[in-house]
Amino acid sequence: MDLTSARTTVGGRRLLLALACVAALLPMALAPAAFGRDLGTSADVLAPGTPLDSASLLQCLTASEPAERSATFSGEMTAIAGATRMSMRIELLEWTPGQMGYRVVAAPGLGVWRASDPGVGVYKYVKQVTNLTAPADYRGLVSFRWQGAHGRTIKRDERRTHRCSQPLPATSTPSSSSSLE
Repeated sequence: MDLTSARTTVGGRRLLLALACVAALLPMALAPAAFGRDLGTSADVLAPGTPLDSASLLQCLTASEPAERSATFSGEMTAIAGATRMSMRIELLEWTPGQMGYRVVAAPGLGVWRASDPGVGVYKYVKQVTNLTAPADYRGLVSFRWQGAHGRTIKRDERRTHRCSQPLPATSTPSSSSSLE
């Protein structure tokens, strides 16, 4: 065997060894859940201390007409290990002068659990509420739940949004004008 064929044999062995290593690691890359770790969720890329959920007041519109007053609330949640589906519920909290605290107010489309499709990494839900009374303050109460494969809840949380203040509309009083005759 000459020097050239020896190099080819050693190079061929190295190539075969590299291919064998890739072949051994390929199943773990293609099916990480089978090896005890799900690399496909957004929770794996979150920085430590980053919350898994958030609730926001996106918009607060004040107006003299009740039909033009509105508040838009948003909730967002990130998948966690073991969760196959996420659900969110937004409720409207109202405080009016003279009340000790906020109370839940019924409104169309609120207070209902909304579920994500299975396998979603980040789930966001936005709800606008219109025809608000004044004077009053409104907040969104956003409830979150993460569910496992058989619908069992594995984690819950809830957050409140900032408030949307609806001031008493200014009443226009007729101006008194004196006329000199």
